[in-house]
Amino acid sequence: MSLESVIPAFIILVASLSFHEAAHAWTADRLGDPTARLLGRLTLNPLAHIDWIGTVLFPLVGMLSGLPLIGWAKPVPVDMRNLRAPRRDFAIVAVAGPVSNLVLAIGAAMLLKAQGGIVPEGGQTMVTMMLYTAVVLNTLLAVFNLIPVPPLDGGNVLAGIVPESVARMIDQLRPYGFFLLYALLLLGVLDLFVWPIQRFIGSWLL
Repeated sequence: MSLESVIPAFIILVASLSFHEAAHAWTADRLGDPTARLLGRLTLNPLAHIDWIGTVLFPLVGMLSGLPLIGWAKPVPVDMRNLRAPRRDFAIVAVAGPVSNLVLAIGAAMLLKAQGGIVPEGGQTMVTMMLYTAVVLNTLLAVFNLIPVPPLDGGNVLAGIVPESVARMIDQLRPYGFFLLYALLLLGVLDLFVWPIQRFIGSWLL
């Protein structure tokens, strides 16, 4: 990506990750756990959610170099003891993040259509390009985060709906989650699932 396209894409990514984490915090608070709210995470302010390596360094290096780097924001802390139905509610808190990204993607797609939609190469305005990027990035964030591997949201959702014995086995994978994700990424497994699903959702929205 050129520097001119990296800057707006990076801004949209940081805003989308902040919205994602704020959705986790808001949902946890609504379900009885104020931990994230008391720590100042119930906000859209990116400074509350940025991990300087996962949110800034890795995404920028990946965008500029084309390397397959996985980014992340600071996880929202959830004390399951405060939740009314701990396993079920923790799964709801987890799925709130990807759902928030789908909401952003739908909103961006609606605004893009109001602007006249995608126009031929070279005829896009900065606004249409940013809206298009918002649709692509947010659908990608939603699909990627629903991969059922902890510590991604999909792993937490899965742990909340399977029998408790299976959930304990899934939780044991948590320290190795990023290694598993990189293995899947390097083996091309993610390309078989994440990108096709993202393209399907994105094409439907656009």
